Amino acid sequence: MIVPMKKVTLICLEKDSSGVVSDLRRMGVLHIENTQRPQGQEIDKLKEDLAMINTAAETVVSKEYRAAGPRTDKKITDALAAAKRVVELKKHLEQLINFSESLYEKILQLEAWGDFDPRMVKGLAKKNIVVRFYRIPIKEKNLIPENVAARQISAKGGTANYMVISRGHIPVPCKEFEMPESGLSELRKKYDEDKGLINKIKTEIGSFACYHNDFLSLKSAFESELEFNRAVRGMGREGQLSYLSGYAPYDKMDDLRAFARKEKLGIMAADPSEQDDVPVLIRDPRWISLISPIFKFLEILPGYHELDISLPFLIFFSAFFGILIGDAGYGLVYMVITFFFHTKAKKKGWATSSFPLFYVLSACAVIWGALTGTFFGHEWFIKIGYKPLIPALNDMVVFQRFCFFLGAFHLSLAHIWRAKIKLPSLSALSDIGWICILWASFFLARVLILRDAFPGFVKWLIATGVFLVIFFTNPQRNILKTLGEGLGALALSLMNNFTDVVSYIRLFAVGLAGIAISDTFNSMAGLLGKGSLLAVIGSVIIIVIGQGLGVILGPVSVLVHGVRLNVLEFSGHANISWSGNPYKPLKE
Repeated sequence: MIVPMKKVTLICLEKDSSGVVSDLRRMGVLHIENTQRPQGQEIDKLKEDLAMINTAAETVVSKEYRAAGPRTDKKITDALAAAKRVVELKKHLEQLINFSESLYEKILQLEAWGDFDPRMVKGLAKKNIVVRFYRIPIKEKNLIPENVAARQISAKGGTANYMVISRGHIPVPCKEFEMPESGLSELRKKYDEDKGLINKIKTEIGSFACYHNDFLSLKSAFESELEFNRAVRGMGREGQLSYLSGYAPYDKMDDLRAFARKEKLGIMAADPSEQDDVPVLIRDPRWISLISPIFKFLEILPGYHELDISLPFLIFFSAFFGILIGDAGYGLVYMVITFFFHTKAKKKGWATSSFPLFYVLSACAVIWGALTGTFFGHEWFIKIGYKPLIPALNDMVVFQRFCFFLGAFHLSLAHIWRAKIKLPSLSALSDIGWICILWASFFLARVLILRDAFPGFVKWLIATGVFLVIFFTNPQRNILKTLGEGLGALALSLMNNFTDVVSYIRLFAVGLAGIAISDTFNSMAGLLGKGSLLAVIGSVIIIVIGQGLGVILGPVSVLVHGVRLNVLEFSGHANISWSGNPYKPLKE
């Protein structure tokens, strides 16, 4: 459930503001909402230092630098100074790499002209001996004047490079090559020196890899300090008083009132309005909170005034996972992989809160595979005498009917939930109307796609649904406004209801495609595996590649399709925009 929040304002003397914020940070219950824009030199300095530490922490763990540096374990004395040194080295390295790349381009250009000393050429010019360089098409060699000495240095692709020597400046009607400041050998020497310096800087950056944890600790401290300063600088001020606003869970208000009495602060608390950007805190029973890793991965959260759909999301996402994977063998593989990493995580002391969800999802794939008798893309169990629990699911027409039914049922739950929230308002009847339209869409999909007979009662479902939507979407005393809003809602969403129900056929299509791919590899392996030992080995390789591909692509299809049906289709009908702002209290 989404925990109810209270909007809280605390009032103190301005001179006590830092101390009050510090005490609130120790309590860790108030989500701060700045009254004014927090600004100041301390905040700017903290932002700069935090950006520098972030850069240093990311740089030292880069494979490019970490591999170059020595594997040492030093105790850091000044993490901020070390971070500053890493950033300086990185900037110097980037400049050096850019310069080295431009130098290399010059070397490539000059190689066609050979190695010479530009200073010697300039010295000859002082003695009235002019040396110039030209690119001239071979067919236009006659453009070179006769009273100059010309020597071809190189040629490529119908164009030749010429060195032209003359007494004084004699014009040549061709494009002149601009002479560099340094010769080829000098540029190569400089390039080699830069490459050595680049490797040296990379090695020095790599030597700071052992400080990565120190950088992360410093980053955490600076983030906490920045949050504290923003809270202080964001307080409102009136004369000698300062006030701090924010949100706290309803069951933490006694703690805040006791804190206010102890510190002699003014406190006001009220229910948030519809216009307030209230942070969202979700507390569910442990078995429902299994789905929370998916929400964190997708970075989605319902708004404060919206529904918490954790329970239906968990149930239907698990069901969609089983259907889309559709294979008991794959489910067992996922379960073994989950067990392996779960055991490793517990030994390493890592977080293990996500693993129960993976066990549930793997079990759903095993269950669906048992219902259809599918094991690694093949009905092997059926051939050895095992009977699927629901053989009808192997009938494509029956399976498609089931997908349409699941879609209508899933989306109807969203409208039932909305209707329950709207009660006792008459507008709840509009959701009953949409439920009628959804089930009419279910029967219509069967008619259009599966060629089933059209039941006679469906026309009454359509008529009832249209009537309820038109007259109860936003019932008002003005009948014209009621009809206008009802007709608008019907026009915008009528076709969407049909397409949303039909979209659940993706469960059939994607699940069938996965099994078909796996079965194809099995068939290829079966054809090849008859005969020599080499054929048997090739057959095994084909099976491993094919089944491995299925194991990898299965979760991808779930992320694309299983998540979509919950986050878009169901959430759209439940009027959930996923606009929630997470509850982040000021804390140490």
